[in-house]
Amino acid sequence: MHQPNPQGRQPADPFVRSAPKVLIVTAVEAERLAVLEGIADDPRFDVIAAGVGTAAAAAGTAAALARGHYLRVVSAGIAGGFAGTAEIGSLVVASRMIAADLGSDSPDGFISVDELGFGSSVIPAESGVSAALAGALSGAGLEARLGPVLTVATTTGTLEGAQALAARVPGAAAEGMEGFGVAEAARQFGLPALELRAISNAVGPRDRAAWKIGEALGALRTASSLLPEVFFA
Repeated sequence: MHQPNPQGRQPADPFVRSAPKVLIVTAVEAERLAVLEGIADDPRFDVIAAGVGTAAAAAGTAAALARGHYLRVVSAGIAGGFAGTAEIGSLVVASRMIAADLGSDSPDGFISVDELGFGSSVIPAESGVSAALAGALSGAGLEARLGPVLTVATTTGTLEGAQALAARVPGAAAEGMEGFGVAEAARQFGLPALELRAISNAVGPRDRAAWKIGEALGALRTASSLLPEVFFA
């Protein structure tokens, strides 16, 4: 027998979903904390550290998307910047997320998965929102640019490697290890993706003494403070 509700309230509908959020995916905890501090724990965001590399990023993103209700997905963290394009301490918003080493080596050089006919190594970022984010960062007095961000399994440690990547992807701005994986998971769920990177070092010869990780995390924190305004204006 049906019992009346003594408070006069309707029982909650278990099938009514909460308002969609934005999922932000970082690689490591230090990046996640920087983002959380920037957004001031805004409940409209979920921020996870999925691990380092494309596989961990894709798996962690997919697992979170399967559990939640989201508007879009953002890959965020620190990264290497291409000299002359994105300097240490600056910010890069991806125009495209590119799996720069997804393909095959050959005597004639690298052959992309696109050229091999096995898929695509490029996922476009959510264009209007990415441009708005880059504009908001610049408008706040931050050094920021919109450009291709490369995802690699092995970060570049030589000048020759940096030059080869720059030639392969004209205008390449930054190099990370997770963006394409995050974007691919988002694509599988029918969601748009973006990538935000704060530059901690130059792509090229490996020189840990020159890395500015603290400065880059600070830039990431500051940039993240603008995300609520850009995404929920």
